[in-house]
Amino acid sequence: MKFNRLTKKAVATTGAMAMAMTMMASEGAYAADKKKSKEKCYGVAAKGMNDCASSAHSCAGQAKVNNHPEEWLYVPKGVCERLAGGSAKPNKA
Repeated sequence: MKFNRLTKKAVATTGAMAMAMTMMASEGAYAADKKKSKEKCYGVAAKGMNDCASSAHSCAGQAKVNNHPEEWLYVPKGVCERLAGGSAKPNKA
């Protein structure tokens, strides 16, 4: 069976689209699994390395001091209680 140029391009394009869609679908499942295996850990973020907002600011990367009790990071589940100063709940400064 002979393929002309148009048919070859259609087959290649369809294959590339199918692969891209498969990658996108598996990426979403991976991101959901990854988030389930993480927890917020308060009081362990270094200056400028926090993951999100606190009462002092509204964005990630804006922590002013190391180990502030309201600043947090995502860490693997079960690790927070083993970190010095780590807490699963925020403390007031």
